[in-house]
Formats: sequence, C-alpha cells, structure tokens
Amino acid sequence: MAGSAGTPGTPRVLRAMNDRAALDLLLAHGPLSRTRIGKLTGLSKPTASQLLARLEAAGLVLATGTSEGRPGPSAQLYEVNPGAAYAAGLDVNPERVLAAVADITGRTVGTYELPTPGRRPDRPVVRQVTDALDGAVKAAGLARDDVRRLVIATPGAFDPNTGRLRYASHLPGWHSPALLDELAAALPMPVEYENDVNLVAIAEQRLGAARGHEDFVLLWNEGGLGAALVLGGRLHRGWTGGAGEVGFLPVPGAPLVRQVTRANSGGYQELAGSQAIPQLARELGVQDLPTGPYTEVAATLVERAAAVDAGPYRRLLERYATGLATGLASLVSVLDPELVVLSGASLTAGGEPLRALVQAELEELAASRPRLVVGDVHEHPVLRGALESALAATRDEVFDTSR
Repeated sequence: MAGSAGTPGTPRVLRAMNDRAALDLLLAHGPLSRTRIGKLTGLSKPTASQLLARLEAAGLVLATGTSEGRPGPSAQLYEVNPGAAYAAGLDVNPERVLAAVADITGRTVGTYELPTPGRRPDRPVVRQVTDALDGAVKAAGLARDDVRRLVIATPGAFDPNTGRLRYASHLPGWHSPALLDELAAALPMPVEYENDVNLVAIAEQRLGAARGHEDFVLLWNEGGLGAALVLGGRLHRGWTGGAGEVGFLPVPGAPLVRQVTRANSGGYQELAGSQAIPQLARELGVQDLPTGPYTEVAATLVERAAAVDAGPYRRLLERYATGLATGLASLVSVLDPELVVLSGASLTAGGEPLRALVQAELEELAASRPRLVVGDVHEHPVLRGALESALAATRDEVFDTSR
C-alpha cells in the first residue's frame, strides 16, 4: 500500500485509524498528554506527536493547559475541539417539541421547548420543527447552518416503504405522505427519523445501564408502553419500523382489543400502560389519588407504592409488576435477551422494589431469565438518545482524516 503525504511510509488508512483512536480516547477520558495518548494507543512518542500536530492543524484538537502535581516538567494536555462540529436532536410528542444542540464532545450547548398542545396544531409540522431547532440553535449562540446533522424522535415509526408515520395516530399533523420531503427541503442538514423508544435504548447502550451489552430489550412506560430491541448490537426495527410496538400485544388478563391501530392501544397497553395505573389504584382502594396528567399521576402512584411494604399501595405495586411481567414473558420467550432495561417514568419511579417484583414474576412466567435493571439515563432520555445518534454520525464524518 502506498504511503500518503504528511506521514511518509504510513498508509493513509492506518493513519486515519490512529487519528480516530486518539480522538475517541480524548472523548472518553478528557484532556490527555502526548505521552498518555502514546501509551493508550501503543504509538511511539514521535508518532503521537505527529498525530496531535496533524489533528491540531485540522482543528479537531486543542492544546488546553498542562498537567501539574507530578515530578518532572509539566506536560501539554490536548482535548477534542468542542467547536469542531455540532449536532441536534428533537423529541416530539403531542404536547411539545423539545430541541437541543450539542457540540462534538456531547456537551449540550442549547435547548428550546416549543409547546404544541391540542389536536389541531396552530402551526404546520415543518414550522414546528424549524422553530424548535432555531430556538435551540439561538440558545447555543449558533446559526442553523452550523448544525451538521439532526435526528428527530417521534412515537411510532416512519415506514421505510411508504415514508408515512405509523403507530402514532395521536401525533397530529405528522401523517402527510409529503412530510419528509417538505422537511428535507426546509432544513440544510441531513435529517434522520427514529422511534423515541429506540433512541432511549441508544442512550442506555452508550451512556447507561446497557453499556457493554449487545442483546437487550428496553421496556418503556410513560406516555405509551413500548419496547426497543437491540440484537447483535443493532436496533431491530422490523419491516415497517414497528418492531417493539408491544402496547398492541394481546396478553392474558386484558380484553382482546381489535382494530388496534384505530384504538391506538392493545392488550398490554390496557393491562400495564401508564393510563391503567390510576384505575388499578382506585380498584384497590388507594386513597388520596394525585391529580394532573395521567403520566404524572401514574409515576407518583408507583413512587408511593415502592416506598411501602403493606396495604393497598403494596398491592398496587404487586399487581402492576404482574402486568408488566405478563407482557415481558412473551418478549423474552421469543428473543431470549441477556438484559431487560426498565425505563420511562412509570417504571423508573418504582426503582429497585418494582424491578425485584417484576424479576420474580418473570422467572415464574418465562423459561428465559434475563437480568432486569432500571435505566440510568433519567434526564430527557429520548432527547439524549437523539443527540447520541446524531453525534455518532457527525463524528464519523468529521473525524475521518483519510479523505
């Protein structure tokens, strides 16, 4: 293989691999010295010096202070240049569009929330998207053209065969067959669309409870009951993007729901979804029910139930755990995952008490016995997953020094 200019005798591909390894180390560890980068990559000091000089000249790394507190002279430290590129994410639900911009290190530099209440939105979807994005971009002190990539999270999924949003009839304005073309025309950067629960799984795989796991299921319960399936390290989306829409799953203990897409519900949703928790609490004689949106009421009830050992609240937690395990038994029997991550406010509010009850029930109902854990990404996990997805593609593009 012929050498390339800049590093005589070193193949361009090998040089790019070394550059990327160093950049990934800087992202993972923070500022590092030339000597430390050399040790972590196995490169000689001269090669590490050439690498850092090359990356600094390309605007990908910055010299940032020196190491102190060790014998000998202080060493120059280097870090990834935060301003090398920016990426954005949007988390869309029927009530609002939440937008954020992150620099290439992953630090969020601007956020914006656009309320969108009601069944008839007061502005077209394209304007909702651009207004929310522009709000976050402005908060970051940037311009729209500074954003290299955008990932939009929605309930349901855009069918790759038709381009239409499916499994999310409760999201007004998002079902036009021309919507994706309209958004592409309005936005200057590449745009990707992903199911919201799938993006929570990406966040947990990269930052949270599923790190190091290539086969896991993430069960989400908040506005709706859904799952993300990660098999062999990759998201499994299904033929129409509907893999993981487990709220439609028929389950014992719930009436058989027909025409599920019209009802936007199914047996598992009716049995263990967030909207079922207040009704179950009333049936069990729970007093002083909280008020507010059902998602907040459900999370509050589960949190209270997890804090007691007896009485109607305890029975509520046990019944809820049985309902959750009933649907999970079907999932794990088919997929046999290594891990199940419980996420979403109506699951994380139960913490370890709920997790332990679901684990015990699942071991009674299914032959496959994956380990259950509570998700670690608590602050806007859908949005965090959208940012992580956008950043991964942006880094692949910006960090490619072989071109």
